Amino acid sequence: MEEEFRALLRRVRAELVSPAEFSAYERLLELAVDGAPAPGLRAAERADRLADILVATEQPLWAREIAAFTLGVRGDRRAFETLVLLLNYREPVRCATAAHALGRLRDPRTARAAAALATNPLRTAYALHPVRLLTELRAPESVPALLSTLERLLAAPDHCWPVARACVEGLGVLGDGRATRALLAARAHERLRPAADEALARVRGG
Repeated sequence: MEEEFRALLRRVRAELVSPAEFSAYERLLELAVDGAPAPGLRAAERADRLADILVATEQPLWAREIAAFTLGVRGDRRAFETLVLLLNYREPVRCATAAHALGRLRDPRTARAAAALATNPLRTAYALHPVRLLTELRAPESVPALLSTLERLLAAPDHCWPVARACVEGLGVLGDGRATRALLAARAHERLRPAADEALARVRGG
């Protein structure tokens, strides 16, 4: 069991309050945890049960999150829509968990969805993990989306420094020469200058 999944389970367990929730959690673990007892169910059947949770009515958010994460890291594209919703969620910890699973899902729709979230000016406060995911994916959408987001933030009254810094760092990792002008502009901001200098060195070195 990878550390991200263990952290997800610890967080969810801390949210549970009623005996019914604990029972539902234990039943879900039988489907989600490799090697857990799930009498009479083959791996494909366990995956189908998890996918059912994503579309069933009145399922708690934590159950959908565990099911989507489990399917996502196993490459099951039925998790895509739920993971994208979680990537845009108001709680950063859920955004981070979704980004981790989406990075392993490798669905061709992921980069486009992450780019849409990162560049949405109404969702800037939730853009950190989409930006980091775009860097990880190294998709055709990555550099244009990071440039668009960074340029907008540099011109905005509220620069949203964590997101702007993630854009700068991501552009450095991607090493695309198209980023040079925006990175030079980022140097004008003291909070971004060290990251921009490092990113420029990587872009010019590449």
